[in-house]
Amino acid sequence: MEVRLSGKQNIFEEIAAEYERYIRLGVLQEGEKLPSVRALALQLGINPNTVERAYARLEERGLIYTLPKKGAFVSGQKAEAAIVEEARRHVKALRDAGLKKEELAAVAEEVYGEGETHD
Repeated sequence: MEVRLSGKQNIFEEIAAEYERYIRLGVLQEGEKLPSVRALALQLGINPNTVERAYARLEERGLIYTLPKKGAFVSGQKAEAAIVEEARRHVKALRDAGLKKEELAAVAEEVYGEGETHD
């Protein structure tokens, strides 16, 4: 598995996005160990602090967990719970910004309907 940096985002965000994609696609399975911070930093030619920041972002989202002296591992059911919690935070922020429930429902219908084909 390879992490490719495009230079379009901050490096730590690109790393986090790549690993999130691998996890969501099932390329990385529950319990699978991620490369060590040092190994990935060496592979990418970047500062280990950048990798630590990417892993921290993934952990905040519930996609991975770290065990001291053991490494970082892919989470299982926590990943789905993290997605729901992230959605909840966004919905609350939208509500606080003045978006009405009906408007949110209309946006959700529009977004979920984008991929559908109608016969």
